[in-house]
Amino acid sequence: MAHPPWPEGKRLVHLDLKGAPPRMEYLQKLIQVFSRLGVQGLLVEYEDMFPYGGALQLLQATAQPAYSREEVLVLQDWAGSAGLEVIPLVQTFGHMEFVLKHPRMLRLREVPHCLGTLNPHQEEAVQVVLEMLRQVVELHPGVKTLHIGADEVYLLGEGEESGRWLASPGRRVEQLFLDHVTKVAKAVKEAWPDMTIIMWDDMMRGMSPETLKACGLVGLVEPMLWDYNPNLEVEPTVSLLEKYSSAGLSDLWAASSFKGSTAADTCVTCTQRHVDNHLRWLQVAASASAAVNLKGIAITGWQRYDHLSVLCELMPVALPSLASCLQTLIHGQFSPEAASRVKELLGVSSVEVEEMDRTAADDSRFPGRRLAESIVEISFLLNSEDLRFFENSKFVRGWFSPFQRRRKMANPLMCMQIHSQASTCVAALQQKADAVRDEMLRLYPESTAQEWTEEHVSPVMAPIQRIMEEIRDCMKTP
Repeated sequence: MAHPPWPEGKRLVHLDLKGAPPRMEYLQKLIQVFSRLGVQGLLVEYEDMFPYGGALQLLQATAQPAYSREEVLVLQDWAGSAGLEVIPLVQTFGHMEFVLKHPRMLRLREVPHCLGTLNPHQEEAVQVVLEMLRQVVELHPGVKTLHIGADEVYLLGEGEESGRWLASPGRRVEQLFLDHVTKVAKAVKEAWPDMTIIMWDDMMRGMSPETLKACGLVGLVEPMLWDYNPNLEVEPTVSLLEKYSSAGLSDLWAASSFKGSTAADTCVTCTQRHVDNHLRWLQVAASASAAVNLKGIAITGWQRYDHLSVLCELMPVALPSLASCLQTLIHGQFSPEAASRVKELLGVSSVEVEEMDRTAADDSRFPGRRLAESIVEISFLLNSEDLRFFENSKFVRGWFSPFQRRRKMANPLMCMQIHSQASTCVAALQQKADAVRDEMLRLYPESTAQEWTEEHVSPVMAPIQRIMEEIRDCMKTP
């Protein structure tokens, strides 16, 4: 079904740098292709890849160096040359794992076992947030819009200080949330009066219009509604937009997804899933009243669900999805014409990365294509029954069971056959893994290649290698 194209407003692409931070050369190519695909701005979530200084220097990444101050400025120059606005995203309440994981910051947690949520009662916590914002804004000269996060503030109200605060009559957790966000937003406006402030909306979804009207955020922030579900419920989402608008929060943003929202450890992106999400958002935009001013949509590409979770899909395997989502917004549907445009822009035979024909052509239209192809190939191998369930094969279960291994009583002929099969599997997997690693190192730091290999390859290869070692030990036994 066709819908009107996405209304006037910016199309932002989210760069999540808290995992697999691209090398600068690759970032430059991505910015160029983003512009060609129809992107109008970057929502950049640096986390520990920002070059925090002074007392906040401990926030910088250690697995690989954070981007330098010069590199952050160069990124903005590249974006500006491509016609893209840069909007920094700095978490200020929830998802503070990269801050609160440090022993020095332990006292700033809402509860000791939750690394994500800041204690809003600690003045030091507020000062840390404001100093983070100051450093980020100052390294983005001319920045006009700032995203202060504030989503998924888990366990808020369960800390000791919050418990004492909530013990007073009439106080509720939602007020605790609103007080902190209002304090941060007002501080931003005091420092930079012309700054537009965006925040995630999810913590406000259950609040009444009256509460929102009275909270002090009206005129300070612009909520960004996020929903990455391919089966997004249109009517409730429209109702939520209307509720915010009726409360005075009429300037609103949407947030969809082109990757990083299927499962925490997804390796290969499914384009159709994300196109479906955008088709639902088109229905939402078409159904909203004129009172709702949709200022744009952020097409998110999560690299981790949070700072301490595993890597989601890498950018190269998701570029066909991103291009398809953008064309869906531009055309109002994912028509054959939209699909053809994606294929033309990226030089691919299919919008699904798993179905693309391999090519020896250069990847200038599709930066990272060789890595995407290598990841697809190794994923097929990793998910094959021969490898993933090698230990449960009829030969291993029948002639080299745990019982037989412990007693080192196995048929040498069958052991040799199992070892030969295992060796073939390991060699094939190692060849693919080496190809992925070589391509990955062209685009990402060593730490990313190591993490990706340990998360995806090692769990499949290690059990097969262990069987090979146990067969060798067994064969040595007289």
